[in-house]
Amino acid sequence: MCTKKEFIKICHKVYEKEFVAAYSGNLSIRLDDRRILITPSAKCKGELVEDDLLEIDYDGNLISGIGKVSTEAKIHLLAYKHRKEVNSVIHCHPVYATALATAGEGMTRPVFPEVALGLGKVPLCKYATPSTDELPNSMLPYIDFAWAMLLANHGAITFGDDLKGAYYRMEVLEHSAKTLFAARTFGRESTIPLLKLKKLYSIAEKTYGIDIDERLKMDY
Repeated sequence: MCTKKEFIKICHKVYEKEFVAAYSGNLSIRLDDRRILITPSAKCKGELVEDDLLEIDYDGNLISGIGKVSTEAKIHLLAYKHRKEVNSVIHCHPVYATALATAGEGMTRPVFPEVALGLGKVPLCKYATPSTDELPNSMLPYIDFAWAMLLANHGAITFGDDLKGAYYRMEVLEHSAKTLFAARTFGRESTIPLLKLKKLYSIAEKTYGIDIDERLKMDY
């Protein structure tokens, strides 16, 4: 179980990494089958302390803590309700990943081996108005399998079986988006050939015990 101290440390890291600015973004963890620990609305992630964290229920109602529940709690609740293996959700606005989303691109082509294994396909969710039900609804086509998503003109979401896992997926996502940007200054990125991709999956499953979901292998 992630402690509040560890939670705050990750909040500070997303701010230091410039994955968020000012009051943007939100992070959460699943505490149990009735409570979620989440960052409050309108507070800088780089300045949060343990007492700022809120406990909410699965309907988004405040259980304990002083502060306002973010309207974007809806995207966290959607993930927890649909995916029992998801125990943490991070929503940020990292520059390069958000730039891809603003350009109308997901990251669904196999370019980087570590992304193919660690993230799988990163779909682009259609634009949705923040604070409305449109936002979580835009995630519905991908919520059953994706570990990371881009939100058109908005930002990115990553999921994890714990908070560190969700954080590192956000870090890999942004690093990959930045590398794609650099590659395109030289022309265009190349993709991993299908046979090489299948070999990569085989090695990951047999040697490292990584379970690659079939849905992440399809349609490359």
